[in-house]
This record gives sequence, C-alpha cells and structure tokens, in this order.
Amino acid sequence: MKLTRRQVIAGAAAGALGATGAYELVDQLVGSSPKRSAAGPLPSEQHLLDGVRTVKDNGVDVQVPPLHHQVVTARVKVDRTELADAQRALEKVLTTLDREFEATPAGLGVTVAWGLPYFERFVPEAWRAHAPFDRRADRAALLPTRRFPSDPETTILEENEVAILLRSDDLDHIAAGSVLDDLDVFELTSIRKGFAGGGFEGGRSLPKQMAIAAGVPGAELIPDTAELFLGFTSTQSQGLGPRKIVNFETLGYVDLRSAYFREGTHMHLSHIDEQLDTWYQLFDFRDRVDTVFRPGLVVAEGTQTVRQAPADVATAAQISQGFRRDRTIGHSAAIQTASRLQAAHVTDDGTVYPKGTAVPHRADFNTLDNPFFWSSDPQRDAMSDQPAAGVHFVVFNPTSDDFERVRKAMDGVFPGGKRIELPPRDRGQGFNSVLRTTHRQNFLVPPRRHRAFPLAELRA
Repeated sequence: MKLTRRQVIAGAAAGALGATGAYELVDQLVGSSPKRSAAGPLPSEQHLLDGVRTVKDNGVDVQVPPLHHQVVTARVKVDRTELADAQRALEKVLTTLDREFEATPAGLGVTVAWGLPYFERFVPEAWRAHAPFDRRADRAALLPTRRFPSDPETTILEENEVAILLRSDDLDHIAAGSVLDDLDVFELTSIRKGFAGGGFEGGRSLPKQMAIAAGVPGAELIPDTAELFLGFTSTQSQGLGPRKIVNFETLGYVDLRSAYFREGTHMHLSHIDEQLDTWYQLFDFRDRVDTVFRPGLVVAEGTQTVRQAPADVATAAQISQGFRRDRTIGHSAAIQTASRLQAAHVTDDGTVYPKGTAVPHRADFNTLDNPFFWSSDPQRDAMSDQPAAGVHFVVFNPTSDDFERVRKAMDGVFPGGKRIELPPRDRGQGFNSVLRTTHRQNFLVPPRRHRAFPLAELRA
C-alpha cells in the first residue's frame, strides 16, 4: 500500500522524536547528573520548575539549568467535534507523567503552550469570552507574532497550534515525555533539541565540547567553562524573574476577565543563529563585555559571570549617553529598561518586588539544530544537515506586549518613546550583529488544570 505524504511525515516525525542525534554526547561529556534540590508540591503553574540548584560563580548566585531540552510544535488534526475526547486523552497522558516524574531537572518539566491559531480555529467563542486582556497595552495579552527592526525579512512568523517544552537532566526522561507520538490528535511540525550546561565549580562546560565535536566554525574560541556558546553566563539569579512574577495576575497588567487562565502566562519561542567565528574573531574581550553588558563596565579579563543586581540596572538616558560616547549599546543594559521593574510592586498577597527586579523567566538553550532537529517542511524552514551554533530562545513574560517591549529595547527602542537610531544588525548593537532570528511565535501557557486543549470543555 502506498503511503500518503501525511503518513510519511508522521512516520518520520515519530522516528525523530525517539532519536537523540548528537545530543546523546551530552551525557557522555557530563558523566553523572548535577546535584539537585528536592521538589515541593506540584505547582499550579506549568512554567515553574522546582529543584533548580543555585551555585556561586565569581561571587554571583547562578541557577544551574537542566542539561537536556526539547520543544515539539504541532497542529491539531482532530476536528472541533472531537476536541473534548482529545482533551481527555492528552490530560490522561500528562497526568501519568506527573505521577511518574517530579517537575524538577532530576525528573521532568513539561510545559504545554497554545498558539493563537488554536484558539481562533477551535474555540473562538470561548476565547472571546475568556481571553486575557493587557490593560497596560490596551490590547490582547496574546498577540499575533511580529518581526522586530533587527530581524531579517526572512524571519518566519510561525502559526503552530501547540508547543510542548520538555526539560530534564535525563535524556530518557525527555524520551518518556515525548507523548505526541502516542496520541493521534496532533500533526507534528517541528522537533527542536538542545542542551545547557555551564562549567560551574571548576567543571568543563558543554558548549565548547559540543561545538567542537560538531565541527562548528569558531568552536575552539569558546571559553572552556562558558555556560553558553557566546561565552557569558545568562542564568544569574538576579537576572531571572522571581517564581510567580510572570503569572498573568501578579503585576496587575492583565485583566483575566474570568479565573480560567489565572496562574497562566505568556511564552515566546524563537530560533536564533549565532555566528561564533565572527563573535570571537572580530570582537575582543573588551568589545564583548561592552556589547553584552554595557560600555565601560570594569571586569577582569576572562570573566564569564557578571553581576546583574537591581543596583546595576541602567536607565535609557544613561544608555543614550553611553552610545554618544562609545557608539555601542550593551545588550543587558538596553533590555533592562523594559525587563526590570521601574518601581517597587506589592502583589495582592502582599509579596513585595523591589524596584529593579527582573520580570522574564528565561528557559532558552543552546542547539546544534540548523534550524531544527526535524521539520515537516524542510524547504520552508531551510533545513540543513550541517550542524550550526544557535539558541532555541524560550522566555516567559506576563504578556506578548511585555515581551515586545523587551525585544524592542534590544534594538534601541525604549519604553516611553526614547530611541537610539541604529541600522539593523549594526555593530553598535553588539549581539544583534552576530545573531539572526530564523523563526518566531507567541504562545499562551494555561495553568496546569487547563493545559490540555484549553476552553474545549466550554466550546458548546
């Protein structure tokens, strides 16, 4: 019997889900998994990961991310009349994973996020009634995906209906969490794999070893103990949002309109190419510090972990002044105009977040995918068998607009209207001159209780 194209793609996707490729090398390089803290009760939030260990590096508290990461994107292939059955089937599988694994790096973190195409195609009436609304931006909390000034015209704005993020120190746990192959409700569109691992406490980190093994140009220039390909630590505790700060309800940005999406959040997913040879050959250490953090920041040669405390946050005026002097904006300094609280905030439960507190929760990870491990449309996604350095960028923000504010600040467009005129991907933008975003999409992450086909039970 001749298989249809859809059947061929489904079979290939199933094989790719079970494959590990170059990422099997992670476990060989690391040996034993990192020590981890014990888990607490299963949180209502899907995006939270318990048991993340904190270590000291260069006197700075740093969170140690899970070793293995995977994102699977898909379209829903059942029709609207079958949605309730699909909801029950998916929740049954996810509940089984909850019982089998703690939501920690030692266990398995599972986050199910839903794209705007799902809500508009399958549950439009319920979505109009329950969709979170961003009061600050005066528009929906989940927006259509857009390009930014430094994005190339070729950046693909994706329209996936669902994305599932898996995080664990154990590759077998990632395989166990690849549940989409067991359910006949999704048509896979991509599989994205990767790793994270810094050389904390004297250990040798993964990025350099993995890039060298893959033959990536510039790999030999990565510092031996760098957490990420570009050489600096990005998981400083004070640079990541506190536990519940990205929840829809926490900062008061969002009108939930009902309690349905309370304890949910927004997720942005993108893939970014990183030109390692350009970064290390054309930018010396001083240049790299200037463009990653801020011009003139005094750090010792070879430093990888730099403090990112509230006291270190720069203002838009200071960044503009530095640009007039040095013709460069620092990545961290620029985005902090939008990613840090500009005033102290007290939540409804009395939690106090001081001025300068970070808001976004980052969950990004390095990859050798080019751009994905597997794609249902290799031509559109410009798939290549040649490994390439990159990052699958995953970040949780309270709303799409909140993410957009941070991303625009990266291009020198600051909240309040102040802007620095920079040609797209100009060297003065630092990071942006060696980064190329290939794909982007916004998603909504429901609370755990509504993670499976949200609003399906209200469709009627």
